[in-house]
Amino acid sequence: MARRLCCAWIFLLLLLLPGPAAGGKLLVVPMVGSHWLSMQEVVEKLSQRGHEVVVLMPEVSWHMKASQAYEVLTYPVTQTLEELDGAFSEYVATHLRGLPFPLNVLDMYKKSVHVFNTFFGQCKDLFRSQETLKALNQSGFDAILTDPIFMCGPTLAHYLSLPFVFFMRGFGCNLHFEAPQCPSPLSYVPRLFTFNSDRMTFFQRVENALVSLLELKYCDGFYSEALKLSSEVLQRDVSLMDLVHSASIWLLRFDFVFEYVRPVMPNMVFIGGINCAKKKPLAKVMFLFLPP
Repeated sequence: MARRLCCAWIFLLLLLLPGPAAGGKLLVVPMVGSHWLSMQEVVEKLSQRGHEVVVLMPEVSWHMKASQAYEVLTYPVTQTLEELDGAFSEYVATHLRGLPFPLNVLDMYKKSVHVFNTFFGQCKDLFRSQETLKALNQSGFDAILTDPIFMCGPTLAHYLSLPFVFFMRGFGCNLHFEAPQCPSPLSYVPRLFTFNSDRMTFFQRVENALVSLLELKYCDGFYSEALKLSSEVLQRDVSLMDLVHSASIWLLRFDFVFEYVRPVMPNMVFIGGINCAKKKPLAKVMFLFLPP
């Protein structure tokens, strides 16, 4: 654990240094869709700094395509784009229904399990592709950069015995604070599915505590297929904590200043600015309204 953490910190420092002499070889295991759009800018910047970057992509995906900035390694999948669209549309519709508690939690849980299983099917296809696994084993990567929301990246990192860095928004069941052993007081840190603020009534705090007790259990439901596959691939019983707690660095795509106050661990880095729109010059007409 300590050796892996040290190696990953050294690797991250090398990534920040300019010039090809500091180059490393990085395997990127992203999540398809909007999550990739945030990660893509980082991947392109790493490539521009002289690092060898390989992006692992399923043949069927959202918003992902080849680029001259990085190498792409694709693998065959069984899902169609229509299946992915359908599962995600049902998931979004559930969030818009506005059902009262606890019906909203039960409905969102059911649809979340469905969408997780659908998208994780692509990870199963990855581990069925012996040609892809052989290529990954022979490539000599230094580390893995991954969005772990569907757990494929952590599973692959353990399979390849590589240090790994998370690039993510967060887990639905507070695992991004639980795994690094980061305090998250129930008295003023609301859980995701409660929709409470940090100023809760007594009954809202009771609700918060009940949801907290169920968090790891319903996360086990989200990731039941991932845990089953990981146990088969790694040939041992695997828990969610086993998969994620050894992440060397957590790059969190949200701003600490907008979150509820809590201590954080040294390997948690907040990079919320990466989601901001790029600055553009003001239109000339706007200068007419600016003071001299």
